[in-house]
Amino acid sequence: MLRILLLLTVLTGCAPVDVNHYKNNTPKLEVKTFFDGKLKASGIVKNRKGEVIRYFSADINAEWKDGVGTLHEVFIFDDDEQQTRIWTLQAINEQTFTASANDVVGESTVHTAGNAMFLQYTLTIPYKDSTIDVQVDDKMYLVNESTLINESSLTKFGFDIGYVTLSIVKL
Repeated sequence: MLRILLLLTVLTGCAPVDVNHYKNNTPKLEVKTFFDGKLKASGIVKNRKGEVIRYFSADINAEWKDGVGTLHEVFIFDDDEQQTRIWTLQAINEQTFTASANDVVGESTVHTAGNAMFLQYTLTIPYKDSTIDVQVDDKMYLVNESTLINESSLTKFGFDIGYVTLSIVKL
């Protein structure tokens, strides 16, 4: 019996965290409010060993019109590479949105609860002289009224290939 309990403890300890775990956390993340206006992001990219391999900053201009949110993001990396991503968000209800972007494959679903926002998607990124598709698991947490922390895990074929950590500040 003890072995079964230990096995169940190990297996449930490996289960992914659900966004609803944060439903009572404050401040409450209101997507349409936080992602409206000018925002600034700064972050790092780590390889699968956890070594920081890139730094970046981003200017984000966000607006909502007729129920559709547009986030225009311009990233500048430490090697002067520039990338632009334009997200389109549409509310399904107060806690759920569809999301798509110019370098994202297909449409994804944003889930929110309390101070948290989770999003999984396939991102096409530059790699050598071509591009590759990687799976991104974004977990975002509003820590105060103007600061959101985003942790992203990047995988390919189910293997971790990198991590991104960034803060987004509402200006």
